[in-house]
Amino acid sequence: AGHHAEPEQSVGFCVFSNAAIATRHLLEERGVGRVALVDWDVHHGNGTQAALYDEPRALTISIHQDRLFPPDNGFVEQIGSGDAEGTNLNIPLPAGCDASAYHEVYDRVVIPALRKFRPDFIIIPSGFDAGHMDPMGRMQMHSEGYRELTRKLMAVADELCGGRLVFLHEGGYSRWTVPFYGLAVMEELSGIDTGVVDPYQGWNSTEHLDLMPHQSAAIDAAAVNLKRVPDHG
Repeated sequence: AGHHAEPEQSVGFCVFSNAAIATRHLLEERGVGRVALVDWDVHHGNGTQAALYDEPRALTISIHQDRLFPPDNGFVEQIGSGDAEGTNLNIPLPAGCDASAYHEVYDRVVIPALRKFRPDFIIIPSGFDAGHMDPMGRMQMHSEGYRELTRKLMAVADELCGGRLVFLHEGGYSRWTVPFYGLAVMEELSGIDTGVVDPYQGWNSTEHLDLMPHQSAAIDAAAVNLKRVPDHG
């Protein structure tokens, strides 16, 4: 299962789009009014987008490396269709982004979008292939970056929807580092400190990089669509 599977076909390593199926179940079977999905996998969530592109009750947000996979999808111009216009936000980022860029994305685009849409439930397709050692991407995230983003998402879920927040595992292809990224997220979600130290954290020389101008420009380009997000405030 995974975020590349489209309604009519499997794509990538994915046969079923688990996040989209979960969203439909919440909307159609569980009586949930609105669902937001925040996909931080390094690849575009094309399947989730396709399944929910005309669904006004779902806000789909994908933060991904620009033109990585699929290379012909995931552009800022794709905003949803019909009554769902404004409910699809793509945030394509240049290769090389580290945690500082991801924090800016969340502060400047993701969290403001969630506050406008006011979901009753938040789903995170949580791929760890934006990590700094992943062979399938060219980003520079690390375990503390994922921990801090989880903290931001927990806070906005507490603010908007009673803490209803679910993480679904997606990609992540570095067998050395992915376990530490996943552990950081689970520690933050559970409040449990296992005492396990990520040996790659100090090794990663990108931890203290600042946001670069071309990265900021890409975030600004995506933030333009914030005004289109339906306001349920």
